Amino acid sequence: MSFNKDEYVSDLGDIINKPWGNYRTIDEAAGFKVKRIEVEPGASLSLQKHSHRSEYWIVVKGQATVTKGDNILTVNENQVVHLEVEEKHRVANKGDKKLVFIEVQYGDYLGEDDIVRFEDSYGRV
Repeated sequence: MSFNKDEYVSDLGDIINKPWGNYRTIDEAAGFKVKRIEVEPGASLSLQKHSHRSEYWIVVKGQATVTKGDNILTVNENQVVHLEVEEKHRVANKGDKKLVFIEVQYGDYLGEDDIVRFEDSYGRV
């Protein structure tokens, strides 16, 4: 599947609320997208993978507990984790303050429907 900017509906600048917090797309072009993601204390995203993109997560506020394949990592402010295409992953905020990280996506398709969920606290599997 190739990326066609004319067919892609952008959420650039809009805050998109999710059960775990929110995100906002801050930049995008063919082949990449950058999001600012906030995760509320005690919340986590689903355990998931993507078929068409890899991701870099840069923690800018708080501490992330990241599932990366079979490993659990603690990622602190100013640290980065790289997630490969097809790699199972999840981020959780086990702290008592909001977690904020920047997600940089690279790939030939960056649509929100490129998610395969394995576990989810919000009934989206």
